[in-house]
Amino acid sequence: MQSIEYRRPGSGPVWTPDAILDLYGQPLNDLLLRAQTVHRLHHPANAVQQSSLLSIKTGACPEDCAYCPQSSRHATAVEAEPLMAREDVLAAARAARDAGAQRFCMGAAWRSPTERQLDDVIELVRAVKAMGLETCATLGMLKPGQPERLKAAGLDYYNHNLDTARSHYHEIITTRRYEDRLDTLARVRGAGLKVCCGGIVGMGESRRIRAALIAELASLAPPPESVPINQLVKVPGTPLADAPALDPIEFVRTIAVARIAMPKAVVRLSAGRETMDDSTQALCFMAGANSVFRGERLLTTPNPGPDADARLFERLGLHPMPDAAALPESTPAASQAAPSRAHTAGAPAPHA
Repeated sequence: MQSIEYRRPGSGPVWTPDAILDLYGQPLNDLLLRAQTVHRLHHPANAVQQSSLLSIKTGACPEDCAYCPQSSRHATAVEAEPLMAREDVLAAARAARDAGAQRFCMGAAWRSPTERQLDDVIELVRAVKAMGLETCATLGMLKPGQPERLKAAGLDYYNHNLDTARSHYHEIITTRRYEDRLDTLARVRGAGLKVCCGGIVGMGESRRIRAALIAELASLAPPPESVPINQLVKVPGTPLADAPALDPIEFVRTIAVARIAMPKAVVRLSAGRETMDDSTQALCFMAGANSVFRGERLLTTPNPGPDADARLFERLGLHPMPDAAALPESTPAASQAAPSRAHTAGAPAPHA
């Protein structure tokens, strides 16, 4: 199998869908070995960063995302709620911090926030930041100048997922363009914010489409610091409620190729964990996932409770990531690092 690596002037390697497909096609043991080797070059072994995600404004979203129960276009059980009161958000952040969360993420079901709505979020960001937590927000598309305001308030990360590959996007969302997402990501990066950007698998897409999504993420300049990989949570009333189930091993492969293609990123095992057995999650951590969301809800969908996570972490010998190591720029201890730049089964080399 030929190693494929492309470079763009002034940036790192550009991963093509074909190169990602080569990774997908490797024997699972070879792929996991490669992914874990890459992982230990850039991250502490057996350490998992823990975040908490709160829906601060729920439902009544005008977008038509086929997977989302918060869309006003789908007949789901989610009821629209206004922006949460400040004291309630801060109580949730405090509880998350006290339970071990290192990052607190706030999500609002808006197409794009108004300036007044952004004013309210900025006050929340300042207060959460003052608690000693890393801050993240996902508010929809951002207009020019809005990312700078969030950065000045102390926001660390902005989440804006690509969701799927460019070629498949129109099958999932019609109310915004792929370029709209890329424009927001460019504004976020230009403001000096860290980028949290990933996608959803199991929406009826082919392996090539999954490979194209990972290639698109890895080719962002620079790639995202945080990459959530979500497995579709099938919600009654959404167009994808009856989507075929994704093979768990294919999901593990997706985690592994994301780790290899984006070695410095924190790869988050995100939505869909509630239906995964412990063995699947264990393979995902072997494949390079090093972040999870804590708590029983992810916005409006179920998530394993903290007791279940604590039992799983104990069984696997995992521990919370030290605060200093939660940032992708940190360097793992030399004793944990794997042999430098080793190739496995002809896989492309990770970029530094």
